[in-house]
Amino acid sequence: MTTNQAAISALFRVVNRYVGNLAPMPGVFPDYKAPIVRNGAEGRELATARWGMPSSSKALMDATKKRAEKLQAKGKTVDFKELLRMEPDGGTTNIRNVKSKHWTRWLGPENRCVVPVNSFSEFNKAEGGDIWFALDETRPLACFAGIWTNWTTVRKVKEGETTNDLYAFLTTEPNAEVGAIHPKAMPVILTTSDEVETWMTAPLDEVLKLQRPLAAGMLRIVARGVKEDTAGLAT
Repeated sequence: MTTNQAAISALFRVVNRYVGNLAPMPGVFPDYKAPIVRNGAEGRELATARWGMPSSSKALMDATKKRAEKLQAKGKTVDFKELLRMEPDGGTTNIRNVKSKHWTRWLGPENRCVVPVNSFSEFNKAEGGDIWFALDETRPLACFAGIWTNWTTVRKVKEGETTNDLYAFLTTEPNAEVGAIHPKAMPVILTTSDEVETWMTAPLDEVLKLQRPLAAGMLRIVARGVKEDTAGLAT
């Protein structure tokens, strides 16, 4: 994400900013903070949140069972309840099954957000590693359709239990350009102000119609084989 705050605020009708000095981000990685735009009490607000929504209770339970088995195999006594409470959860970075009860609680307008992006990458080793996509070579500002929440959990063992704003974005089946690199999925991308307003305010049945791929031809590859897309940092 390389576009400045003024451009983000103008495009997404931000009223309040809570991000301080926001440096350009040529790459955003799981559990790192990134800017999101969400609905606040006084209107749209620009904030930062860590990438990765809370994982499901089943995923955490399964991970804890595996950890408990390893500890018990070493002859250690296990307090399973405490082990589960302190199970590290790096979060779920993208969401496909919006009918899951785990996700439906966060699909209301109060938990919807958009994630500003200029480009994004999908990994394909045979094609050279990280392949970066954008709407065109100038990397115009667009956004992913996301959700956010405030959550207390253990993200990393060394941090212990912390409370954070967290976010993730929806995915869908890929369009032609992304599918050639990453056949499984692509982010749900919003490119117009009408789509952003719908995502942020409309009833759920209308909102979920936006969980669709971009039309073929709307994306192009703008970089290959690099972890960060540094082009356009000055925009």
